[in-house]
Amino acid sequence: MNKVQNAHTQSSQFYAIGLSYKKADAEIRGHFSVSAVAQEAILTQAKEEEIPGLVVISTCNRTELYGFASSATHLIKILCEHTQGTIKEFEEIAYIYEGDEAINHLFKVGTGLDSQILGDFEIIGQLKVGFKNAKSIGLVNPYMERLINSVIQASKRIKTETEISSGATSVSFAAVQYILARVPYVSDKNILLFGTGKIGRNTCENLVKHTKNEHITLINRTKSTAEKIAGKFNLLVKDYANIQSEIAQTDVLVVATGAQKPTINKSLIHSSKPLLILDLSIPKNVANDVTELSNVTLIHLDQLSKITDDTLKRRQSYIPKAERIIEEIREDFEAWLETRKFAPTIQALKNKLVQIQEKEVTTHRKKVVDFNEEQAEIISNRLIQKITNRFANHLREANGTSEQSIDLINTIFQLEQEKDV
Repeated sequence: MNKVQNAHTQSSQFYAIGLSYKKADAEIRGHFSVSAVAQEAILTQAKEEEIPGLVVISTCNRTELYGFASSATHLIKILCEHTQGTIKEFEEIAYIYEGDEAINHLFKVGTGLDSQILGDFEIIGQLKVGFKNAKSIGLVNPYMERLINSVIQASKRIKTETEISSGATSVSFAAVQYILARVPYVSDKNILLFGTGKIGRNTCENLVKHTKNEHITLINRTKSTAEKIAGKFNLLVKDYANIQSEIAQTDVLVVATGAQKPTINKSLIHSSKPLLILDLSIPKNVANDVTELSNVTLIHLDQLSKITDDTLKRRQSYIPKAERIIEEIREDFEAWLETRKFAPTIQALKNKLVQIQEKEVTTHRKKVVDFNEEQAEIISNRLIQKITNRFANHLREANGTSEQSIDLINTIFQLEQEKDV
């Protein structure tokens, strides 16, 4: 039985289950995309089914569940019940990590080492949101709280102590890099951005910064949202109802909406001039039928992420240092885990010594005239603390023999301890 399981319940194990850009294409990832409503439903069901801890993350590049369960199948079923994917489909392209491997995976994901573009730290924000949502419903136990905070700490250190995220390369930046490399005289072109979610906002910022283009138009289903963003960059906003006429005038269309089905298709395009469309959405928001038009070039974010440049090569040189930081923080986590493993024994020992203390004080109160009960309790409390500290230090330094020591202490003092759940 490994240390992860020992630190928790005898009937549950820590798992990381999910799918990512590595094996699942955009369409399949779309099937398992978890909306805010679906995430709440997953957490609620997990709570009802007495899962002790669960965190859900779903981004354009991955959907993952981290949590305790009697089996990975339990978590997979819950995920599939609240998404469009099936168990069979999941099993064909998914990964399942258990125990220490699950911990390793979470550290790699949270620190950007597993990102589609190396060093993209947007994922840590998603992890924090998933952590907050789980905590609000009571699905974060002490083990998971310590683990996720350790991952957040590792992410911060890697970001500040290495240059693995230098250049702010992300999906949105890769989109702008692609435009700069493929579109001549980009500062004179008409650019239309449809959708102003997180990726849309980041893309907008990168477009303004790197293209020096004054012909960028924003369209969003909720116009007020687009107007707030446009105000920051002094850009033009048009009504969603005008999207067809705006597409007819544009040279580059960037689609970054949160819709579950395609919002752009062949029927909306009525221009013969060259049109580059970048679809940064999961699920895909641009229908494949646009490629039937000879003047249209369609690029999806999966293709963008394959762009390698000097920035990414330089980032790879910082991977060893990032891994050393992770290892250092993992060791701290495992030391805490080891301490937590014998904490119930130390508490039970303390309780036993307090019982002995109470009996002795009661006996002496009856036998001894003018017995100073207060002073006796002060002295015996100090003795109890010294004894429990000595045992705790021994267990910390047991070097792999702490389980035998715990068994011996339990036997000698006939301890009764609560299960550490």
